[in-house]
Amino acid sequence: MDCCVCTTMPLILRPPRNTICGACYEGVRSIINMMNGLETEKAKTITTPNDSPVSRRNSSKTLDDCVRWCSEQIDQFNQQKQDLAYLRGFAAAFKEQIHTDILISPGNHGPPIPAHKSVLAARSEIFKNMLEIDECKAAPTCNTITIPDLNHEELESLLEFLYSGTLPLEKLEKHVYALSQAADKYIIPHLLKYCERYLFSSLSTSNAFETLEIADTCSNQDLKETTFNFLVKNIGLMVTSPKFEAFVHRSPHLTVQLVSRAFVNGSKLSISL
Repeated sequence: MDCCVCTTMPLILRPPRNTICGACYEGVRSIINMMNGLETEKAKTITTPNDSPVSRRNSSKTLDDCVRWCSEQIDQFNQQKQDLAYLRGFAAAFKEQIHTDILISPGNHGPPIPAHKSVLAARSEIFKNMLEIDECKAAPTCNTITIPDLNHEELESLLEFLYSGTLPLEKLEKHVYALSQAADKYIIPHLLKYCERYLFSSLSTSNAFETLEIADTCSNQDLKETTFNFLVKNIGLMVTSPKFEAFVHRSPHLTVQLVSRAFVNGSKLSISL
């Protein structure tokens, strides 16, 4: 069928001009349904003076409405990019050490890193409490705090994220496990979610044992279940991996759970623990 939307034929050679193919029809319906769904979710956050949700769903939207809606979303996205770039100006203050007022020492006795109390307190309730306690102590102890869980590189990456909200991929790859634990311990939800997304996307036979351990440490049930399922699916390959023996010694409780799941799943195992 000649489609008046996706055809490559000139307009004057398109009889009848009001026909569209199935793919274009389904595509338009999908866009309209998506727009309706997003607007319904947005309307749930808007309340009347009587606190009743306001619904703005309109089932008679046209493709022109969709084009207008997409344009609005692009404008919002560009504005958010500008807002994010503005907020990341704090990163320059960190890199250039502008008016820093505290030193953060790593746990391996490496050199301390200058930072700003206000940024630390804003990003983490734990850091905020630590700084409030230190303010009650005599100087100079209130001008230095130690993060014993992280070495110098890991601490630097943590601080970079607190200031900018992002990390270069190479730093995230290298320090994701340490950063996940730090995010969990010091209650930094945005960093925890940031690391979680990377761990989900990078899950493979080369890192599955480590990912399972960090998911267990951080009580991340979604990541833990996904990793368990991945390991069970690839159990034959995983138990012959050189990393398996080390995993057994480090995490016997996770090993028992993994073997039990594999057994229930019907996997054939030959393991001497």
